[in-house]
Amino acid sequence: MRAFLHEASTVSEIKETTTVAGLRVDSALYEAVRDEFAPGTGIEADAVWSTLAEVIEAYGDRLKTLLRRRDAMQVEIDDWLRAREGPPTPSEWQEFLTRIGYLDDVPGEFKISTSLVDDEIARIAGPQLVVPVDNARYALNAANARWGSLYDALYGTDLIAESPGYERGNRYNAKRGELVIAEGRRLLDQHFPLAQGSHASAVRYSLGRSDGTAALNIELGDGSVSALANAGQFVGFAEGDQGLERVLLRKNGLHVDIVFDPASQVGATDLAGISDVFVESALTTIMDCEDSVAAVNAADKLRVYRNWLGLMRGNLVETFEKGGKRIERRLNPERDYRAPNGAALTLKGRSVMLVRHVGAHLETDAVLDSNGNPIAETLLDAVITVLAAKHDLKARRNSRHGSVYIVKPKQHGAEEVRLAVDIFALIERRFGISENSLKIGIMDEERRTTLNLAACIHAARERLIFINTGFLDRTGDEIHTSMEAGAMLPKPEIKSARWMLGYEDWNVDTGLASGMSGRAQIGKGMWAMPDEMRAMCEAKVAHPKSGANCAWVPSPTAATLHALHYLEVDVAVRQAEIAARSPVPIEDLLYPPLLGSRELSADEIQREIDNNAQSILGYVVRWVEQGVGCSKVPDIDNVGLMEDRATLRISSQHIANWLHHGLVNDQQVIEAMRRMAEVVDGQNAGDPNYASMAPDFESGIAFQAALELVFEGRKQPNGYTEHILIRRRREFLAREAG
Repeated sequence: MRAFLHEASTVSEIKETTTVAGLRVDSALYEAVRDEFAPGTGIEADAVWSTLAEVIEAYGDRLKTLLRRRDAMQVEIDDWLRAREGPPTPSEWQEFLTRIGYLDDVPGEFKISTSLVDDEIARIAGPQLVVPVDNARYALNAANARWGSLYDALYGTDLIAESPGYERGNRYNAKRGELVIAEGRRLLDQHFPLAQGSHASAVRYSLGRSDGTAALNIELGDGSVSALANAGQFVGFAEGDQGLERVLLRKNGLHVDIVFDPASQVGATDLAGISDVFVESALTTIMDCEDSVAAVNAADKLRVYRNWLGLMRGNLVETFEKGGKRIERRLNPERDYRAPNGAALTLKGRSVMLVRHVGAHLETDAVLDSNGNPIAETLLDAVITVLAAKHDLKARRNSRHGSVYIVKPKQHGAEEVRLAVDIFALIERRFGISENSLKIGIMDEERRTTLNLAACIHAARERLIFINTGFLDRTGDEIHTSMEAGAMLPKPEIKSARWMLGYEDWNVDTGLASGMSGRAQIGKGMWAMPDEMRAMCEAKVAHPKSGANCAWVPSPTAATLHALHYLEVDVAVRQAEIAARSPVPIEDLLYPPLLGSRELSADEIQREIDNNAQSILGYVVRWVEQGVGCSKVPDIDNVGLMEDRATLRISSQHIANWLHHGLVNDQQVIEAMRRMAEVVDGQNAGDPNYASMAPDFESGIAFQAALELVFEGRKQPNGYTEHILIRRRREFLAREAG
């Protein structure tokens, strides 16, 4: 069973090419750049490829050297750990990592100097979506999630219990609607209280005017008229032929829009004619080219780039069938109001969009270098996504300040961050873009970046707009880096281990010490259960309380509900409080989550292996056979979890670790995989595009890929899963093509 199928090679799949600037470019990509991307940017199409050729010439070897350095350091760590008796202490870790150059010099006191950053990133705290940009429908939904219906979010989730008579059903349930309206009023009272009385007693909202300035009046059921306790929270309104249509309120920088329509189904049952309450929700969205995307060839990459181009040009459209109806999705327009003084007030109707490139360890044959070899995919991402963003730099639809926001994942230490800075600077010069317009978001998801976070921030101090703790990838890297130190704790327990708690606080402490408050985002990771919104609302308030001014959510609905946490917590105030505490010592991060002398029962071990195996298979089968890079995958208990390559990395590395240290053997893992394949088959029985893995395990490419991820996990650079997934996806496509 260790003899894995390798029919699909890693040789180039590029078919028709065009030679330009010494590069061989996939012809479809070349033509798209010539006919779609370059026109309107002021950049000639061939200049795009000469810029890429220059980037490869200037920085390709440097990138490869840094990748080799990663591998060499891991060999040194493995050898050191194997030569020891027992795990090292934090002080021993620190001394050793300093000696091999793993730890960078800590910079002296400094503050980032990033300028021309949009308020949604620099000053306003709120939810952040991450979405696969290869899916136009999802990308548009995410961009439009800047505003979300509170009523829909309450009605359609478990925030309102489905007790008898209050079910969601297929038609509007007025009894459930009454609970939604009551909860909406309670939230208005919580965040926008009245001077006297309650929004629940309001029967009419109207405007009073004095000296040309409007004030908000709220007539209550007893005939009295009240006002907001804080009149400054009323910031705008809209009127129509029938009178007041919308009232705009603001707290902690976020807006809430109360909509009046007494003729609507909901408004007709509301005492004040309120038909909905819209909450400013996903302030920012990461359009992802990386972990949530399955792009294995030039055609896949072109789809990714075209969608990003459409978002930057503002003309992306997607048409699809839903409920028997044909629906067209496009980007929402801006939202127009009047300020209390009568001046026109326009708010953005869409999220501010960032783009996340792939990691430095991946190559693409969409472009071949002068020697006919695939190039680093991240270099192609840099050139093409920035070219597409040139359209927005002229129109200022996405960034009103003329910035391009680029998230760089899976960087290892400050030297790799400096490389990204240098690459961006070269592209700016060649594309005629103002210096430091290309901003950098650093994913704090690799151990070497965490321990060197201050140095990483310092390296990008003129461009930095974002640091984010990606605890899943970070855990996968923790396991892989410390593989030889011993067996790891069961996966659920790692979340509360000492290093993890220290890591989350270390990120905030370092960001605040670097002057990020009011200039950049300090972010936290994903809530993975999109159907468990009551639990999310109870737990995720911890993120703004931790000092994070953004955190990831799995859907537009979740963004609307998570936005309530930012109405509750003034993150700027919280950050000021946190800045006064003693920072986390680096020693807290140097306790790998080891099992130690603790002995697990056979049932505990089996449960963990089954859980990991089911998670791996549920994700891999969709990636390999359907090209889906992120989806809601039922776990072993049939709870839907959002899965991407980060979740796959930790699950595969965890089994690899237990195999290596003898907690399980090969046959146990194979048997678990076979049993869990049958479970996954059952969970996907309703999908007409799904092909069962059982019982033909030997020739099933997805099943073999899952085994390979585990049994070859220790050999994969940093425990990354992409190389196996990409090769296996290509193998599957080749088989399907005959």
